[in-house]
Amino acid sequence: MYLDNFVDYLLYERNYSPKTIQAYRKDIEQFSENICLTRKSCSLNDLNVGAVRRWMVSLMDKGYASTSVNRKLSSLRVFSRFLLRENFITSDRLGLIEGPKNEQKLPQFVRANDMDRLLDGGFFASDFEGVRDKLIIEMFYSTGIRLAELVGLNDKDVDVKAMQIKVLGKGNKERIIPFGKTLSQGILDYRILRNEIKGQSSSAFFVKADGSGVYPNLVYNIVKHNLAAISTLVKCSPHVLRHSFATNMLNNGADLQVIKEILGHSSLSATEVYTHTTFKELKKVYKQAHPRA
Repeated sequence: MYLDNFVDYLLYERNYSPKTIQAYRKDIEQFSENICLTRKSCSLNDLNVGAVRRWMVSLMDKGYASTSVNRKLSSLRVFSRFLLRENFITSDRLGLIEGPKNEQKLPQFVRANDMDRLLDGGFFASDFEGVRDKLIIEMFYSTGIRLAELVGLNDKDVDVKAMQIKVLGKGNKERIIPFGKTLSQGILDYRILRNEIKGQSSSAFFVKADGSGVYPNLVYNIVKHNLAAISTLVKCSPHVLRHSFATNMLNNGADLQVIKEILGHSSLSATEVYTHTTFKELKKVYKQAHPRA
C-alpha cells in the first residue's frame, strides 16, 4: 500500500517520468527483499539508518558502482520523506547517511572537426532514410536534446520560420531551443521527402518509411552506427552528442547559464561538469602545442 501511494505521489504530484518512477520502485523493492530475506515479516521500522547502511555495504560487496548505490540511497531518502509527510512514520533519519564517494568521470564527447567530417563528408545516402538519419544526428548535435525528447517531437513542435523547437523535458517541463540555418535546411529537405510517404500514420516529426513514428532503440542504433564511423569512443550514443553539443558550445565561448537553459538542467551544478572537460582539453592542447610543455 505504501509503495503504491508513493508511486501515485511521484506520478501525479511530482510529475516524474514513468522510467524514473520505475527505477524508484525497483530500488525500494530491492531494499525490501534484501532486509526481509531472513525474516518472516517486515515493517516500515526496518527503513532505518542501520538497515540501509548494511544494505549499501552488501551492494558494494556485490560489485555495484558507487553511482548506482548513491542512486538507490536517493530513492530510499525520497521514499522516507514521503512516509514522514503522510505520517506513516514518525521520524526520518536517512538524511544522516553519507553515500560512497563517486569517481568523477568526465563526459565523453566528439570533437567539432569529427562532427563536421560526419555531417559534411558524404556518409549519408540521399534517400528518405539517409536524409532522416543525418537530420537525427544533426538535431542531437545542434540542440543538445535528449533521446526521449527527440523521439517525442511532433511536427508542430518544429518551427523552421522561427528557427526553434519546443521540447517536453523531464518533469513535463517545456522549453524552447533555437537552431541555425544549417539545421533549418536539413529540416526542409527532410520534410519534402517525408511528406511524399503515403499513409503517414503519425503526427511525430521523425518517422519510419511506413509513416509511423520512430522509437528509442531505432534512434539509438542510428546514432551508434554513424558515430562509430568517425569516433573511437567505446560508447557512441545520443547522450554523447548531447555532451558534444555542450562541450563545443563552451569551448566556443557560450555562457554556462545559457547552456544550462538549453539543456534543461534543473541546477547549474549539472552543467558545470563540462567546464572540467574543457579544461582537460585545454591542458591537452597546451602540452601538444607549447615547445616547453
